[in-house]
Amino acid sequence: MKKRNVLLGILGLSIAGITAYSAQTLAYQGDPTTTGPSYTPERHEQMQKAFKSNDYETWKGLMVGKGRVIEVINEDNFGKFSEMHTLMEEGKVDEANALREELGLGQGKKQGSRDGQGYGNGQGKGHQMN
Repeated sequence: MKKRNVLLGILGLSIAGITAYSAQTLAYQGDPTTTGPSYTPERHEQMQKAFKSNDYETWKGLMVGKGRVIEVINEDNFGKFSEMHTLMEEGKVDEANALREELGLGQGKKQGSRDGQGYGNGQGKGHQMN
C-alpha cells in the first residue's frame, strides 16, 4: 500500500510539473478537468494534435523553455510519452505510471519529503543520528 501511495504521489507531482511547464494537456495539479495558469485553447489544440500524430518536432517547439521534460523526452521516446498522455486522459493511471517509470519521469522521492523527515526546517534538531 505504501508503494502505491508513493507512486500516486509521484504521479501527481509529475503531472503537476509537466502541466505547469508544458501545455496543460495532461492535467493541472493532478486534475485533468482543470486548466493551468498558462493554458490557451490554441496551444492545447496544438499539443493534442502533436500527441495524436506523434509529432515530436511540433511538441518540442511548443515546449521550449517549459521545464525539464524536454531534457527527458526525445524523438526516440516521444511515442511512449504520447501513449502515457493518452492513458492519463483515459484514467488508466497504473498503465501510465508504468510508462512514466520506463521514461524516467517523476522518479525518486517527492521534493521535500526526505523519507518522512519533513522539509528540513528543523535543521537536524530532534532527529537522532545513530
